[in-house]
Amino acid sequence: MKKTLLTTLITTTLLASSLFVSLAASTAQAANYKVDVKGAHAFVQFKIKHLGYSWLLGRFNTFDGDFTYDEQAPNKAKINIEIDTRSLDSNHAERDKHLKGKDFLDVSRFPKATFISQSIKFSDKEKAVVTGEFTLKGVTNTISFPIVKIGAGQDPWGGYRAGFSGTVSLKLSDYGITYNLGPASTHVEMALHIEGVRI
Repeated sequence: MKKTLLTTLITTTLLASSLFVSLAASTAQAANYKVDVKGAHAFVQFKIKHLGYSWLLGRFNTFDGDFTYDEQAPNKAKINIEIDTRSLDSNHAERDKHLKGKDFLDVSRFPKATFISQSIKFSDKEKAVVTGEFTLKGVTNTISFPIVKIGAGQDPWGGYRAGFSGTVSLKLSDYGITYNLGPASTHVEMALHIEGVRI
C-alpha cells in the first residue's frame, strides 16, 4: 500500500513538473518594444572629422523602429530601424542642403535608410555584438558593431522600458559617397541610443 502510494506521488510530481516546464516553454516569448520616438527618448546621431581638426556633429530628427528582447534568451533579440534621411540636421542650413544633395545622401532619390538585424550575440548581461543589413543611398551592406544594454525596468507611467546604445563606423565610399572630404574624413560614426517601451 505504502509502495503504491509512493509510486503515485512520484508519478504525479513528475507529471506536474513536466507540465510546468512545457507550459513555461510555450509561454516564454521575447517581449516586443516600440522605440520611444514620441517621447524623444531615442536618438540617431552622426559625427565626422572636419579637416582632421575637429568633429562635425549631427543627427536625424525623424526615425522609427522596434525591437524584441527577452532577458532569459537575449541572443534571440531583434531590432529594426528606419531613418528618414531628409531629416538630417547638422545645425547649419546650407551645409544640410549640401549633405542632402547628390554629393552625399541624395535624399530626393533615397529618402530612407534602414537597419535590420540578423543576429545579436551577448557576451554577458550587458554587452553584445549586433550584425545586420544596413541600407543607405540604395546600397546594402552587412555590418557588425558592439552595443551595451543601458538598463530595463518599470517607468513612472505604468509601462516597462529597455534601452541600448551602439556605435558603428561606416566607410562613405561603401555607400556610393565619393565626395572628397580629405583623408581624415573617409568614415562617419553613427550612434544609436535606443529606448523602447514594451507593447
